[in-house]
Amino acid sequence: MKGVVLLDTGPLVSFLVADVEHSEWVVEQWKQLRPPLVTCEPVLTEAAFLLKREGVDTDVLFELLERGVIRVAFEVDEHLPELRALMRRYRDRPMSLADACLVRMSEVFKDGVIFTLDDDFHIYRRHGSKTIPVLMPDE
Repeated sequence: MKGVVLLDTGPLVSFLVADVEHSEWVVEQWKQLRPPLVTCEPVLTEAAFLLKREGVDTDVLFELLERGVIRVAFEVDEHLPELRALMRRYRDRPMSLADACLVRMSEVFKDGVIFTLDDDFHIYRRHGSKTIPVLMPDE
């Protein structure tokens, strides 16, 4: 796949937890992707919460970061006005901070593709009206 892969929570958790929805599909996708997959801290926060809920030690997240498989490449405080505008625009969804960060990242990383399981990315738009390239099941 050309361009940077923007990693969402769903594929990250599905990669690390066997026998959850889409885990087989996600593992197959990871085999084809070149690291690093870039993400934001809100995605890591969501993933850590969900891993704990599944009874999985969060150490695996740190290992992926330390090995350079995942890289945090976004500072929330540098994009506050844009994130606020996105969350206001999509408040009826309601958009999470992680989703807003990924939409903003798709604007910053112009060749980026969001690796997600979240159908809301078919609704979200970057730069107000442009569809966001996604890698998700049935795409």
